[in-house]
Amino acid sequence: MTNLYNGIRKFAQDEEGATAVEYGMMVGLIAVAIIVTVAAIGTQLNTLFARIRTCITTPAACT
Repeated sequence: MTNLYNGIRKFAQDEEGATAVEYGMMVGLIAVAIIVTVAAIGTQLNTLFARIRTCITTPAACT
């Protein structure tokens, strides 16, 4: 009976699983931040390249 009690107590005090969950949450948040950043920069890059294309095809439009 003592071994069962000690085993349950060790399991309750074990924090290794919680650490794995915390790392998983951090990875998820980092992934979301990367997606948001890439989406914002992607739109700005698309606008910049469209402007460059316009300046190359019709230089008079770029003053």
